[in-house]
Amino acid sequence: MRKLIVGLFIAFLPALGMAAGSSVHLDPMEPDHTNQASLQRGAALFTNYCMGCHSAEYARYKRVADDIGIPVPLYEENLIFTGAKIGELMHISMNKAQAATWFGNTPPDLTLESRLRGESWIYSYLRGFYKDETRPLGVNNVVFPNVGMPHVLVELQGLCATPPHIGQEANIDPLSGDVRNGEACTEWALEGELSSAEYDSLAYDLTNFLSYMGDPVKVERERLGIFVLIFIAIFFVFAYLLNREYWKDVH
Repeated sequence: MRKLIVGLFIAFLPALGMAAGSSVHLDPMEPDHTNQASLQRGAALFTNYCMGCHSAEYARYKRVADDIGIPVPLYEENLIFTGAKIGELMHISMNKAQAATWFGNTPPDLTLESRLRGESWIYSYLRGFYKDETRPLGVNNVVFPNVGMPHVLVELQGLCATPPHIGQEANIDPLSGDVRNGEACTEWALEGELSSAEYDSLAYDLTNFLSYMGDPVKVERERLGIFVLIFIAIFFVFAYLLNREYWKDVH
């Protein structure tokens, strides 16, 4: 009995660790894999800003193009820059050993990143960069402290001068009437091309695409799930009637 209890405790240790988790507050993000326009914008962002360092080697270009509604010739012309064939996996040319030297660690493959960290984490991370001269690349992140990644979207978002307010709801100061935490960043070290609302929309699209990459069959699975539940409900009626017929003469 004691061995059983110990075994169960060890089995649940990973779950307990995840429950303890990080104390970082996150901004909520609900993905929508049926929004093909968002997924297409996210695919373009991922290709242009992420695939220089991050691979998606568990996904294929052809599957992505078909799922998010981009014609294959258009995808090949605009979203494949390495000369890869449309049926190949989404590898990159960066040498992993060199990447580890440049950044301190090899940039991770992002195919399953949303399954590992969650959509809200990615969405908050993309909006969590700020200026930090003590770091080698001059930036830090409130969601991922001491991150080794540069802020590749800085030209679009800009760079916050102070840690942004991630995971904090807007509120009104009862004395002054000023809105607090209305925007994540209140002071900019560098202005970006987009407004805060536009960049938040961009971060949503990129996160939505990464969410799709981590679970490309979600829409189909949920669609089939409805038919499975309907079948079970109908089958239950016949199973109940058959069971009653079998047992009606048993006393």
